[in-house]
Amino acid sequence: MKLMYAPQSPFARKVRAAAIELGLGDRIELEYAEVKPGKENAAFAESVNPLRKIPALILDDGKTVIVDSTVICEFLDALVGGGRLIPVSGPDRWRVLCQHAVAQGMCEAIVLIRYETWLRPEHMRWPDWLDDQWSKIWSGLAWFNRGADEALLKRPNTVDISHLALASCLGYVSFRYPERNWPSQFPQVAVWYQQIMSRPSLANTMPGNSPSL
Repeated sequence: MKLMYAPQSPFARKVRAAAIELGLGDRIELEYAEVKPGKENAAFAESVNPLRKIPALILDDGKTVIVDSTVICEFLDALVGGGRLIPVSGPDRWRVLCQHAVAQGMCEAIVLIRYETWLRPEHMRWPDWLDDQWSKIWSGLAWFNRGADEALLKRPNTVDISHLALASCLGYVSFRYPERNWPSQFPQVAVWYQQIMSRPSLANTMPGNSPSL
């Protein structure tokens, strides 16, 4: 299998971490794909993802493509029997999926902030819109911080898709905007983050120093 990705993308990192957690890391080849607003990649749109988004997983037949980080994670989970990253049924399934929805929304907000502050000319930036995106991240962190005992700390040796999404988001915030110092404001989440970052799936997928995304 081949994963089309960018090393800084929190969405791609979630998939890479999921593959490692599921014991599939060695089965996935990584291939960098440059996709960003304002730069058309017609070949990628035609042969991989018409929305020009990463990550995308090309299966071993070379034809079948799984798009969207959440769908890819669910595919990988099913590949090893299911229920590892996404509970199959019951209250835990809905808890994990709701937590993941919040973490995924935070990822979307931080990537939009990156686009606005990196790609858009300074005189065209919209401060109120940027503040609104940051507000979503802080609200999400406050939500996780309030429910940390149940959502994050209750099962210290268990990792699900919501944990991978949240850790990938926070890693990206720390990488791109360290001056925001989110751990000082959300101590419960910070404790959990330090714990989960020791896992190889996240320690080995840290974003590097590259201008992309």
